[in-house]
Amino acid sequence: MDESILVCVYYGPNGERLIRRGGKLANMLDCPFYVLTVDPLPEDEMDIEKIHFIEKWKELAKEHGAEQFIIKYNESRPVAKVIGEVAKRNNITQLIIGQTAQSRWKEITKGSFINVLLNEIPFVDLHIISVSRELQNQDGFFEKGIRAYLKEDQEGYRLCFNHTQSDVYEGIFYKEVGTDFNNGVFKFMVNNCMMEVQVVDDYVKDFDKQMASNANVKE
Repeated sequence: MDESILVCVYYGPNGERLIRRGGKLANMLDCPFYVLTVDPLPEDEMDIEKIHFIEKWKELAKEHGAEQFIIKYNESRPVAKVIGEVAKRNNITQLIIGQTAQSRWKEITKGSFINVLLNEIPFVDLHIISVSRELQNQDGFFEKGIRAYLKEDQEGYRLCFNHTQSDVYEGIFYKEVGTDFNNGVFKFMVNNCMMEVQVVDDYVKDFDKQMASNANVKE
């Protein structure tokens, strides 16, 4: 029987790992895979943090050859119903979800959710992946992202956590684990594109150079 994979993600760094797992499995089985996220809010009420995750997921899904990145906005139905509908429409045979103890997906760890899901799509093999709550990249580990701002002063662009009229950029700051200072990564949107700059001791060094580097990567 032909295989088809659906990866379900919710907001947080765990989504990246699930998409990679789905891409790897799809490559092994030589079959298509899809990525789905569900949000109860309409698209125009999305905040910067959610926009960040969606942009990252889209890039990653494309990188791993996903057939389609599916977003269900303004969704009031139970998550299992939405997953079942998408699975049936795309003839899904393998479903990947993450095991997490937080957010709207915490019920995934409970038998009731799995039972409801399997009742919706009894023909699908279910994979529940244990995932970390921390964000990780090649440079190390980061704490959970928090809302932050970049403010321009005489020394350059300074990271701050209180919103003021002089803020230039709003985004999400991921602080490096094991440091007492504000060192890490600041991610924000510019003209509908996700940008990423390094923060060292509260400041973004060589801001213009880093922005130019981001632009080159996007091209």
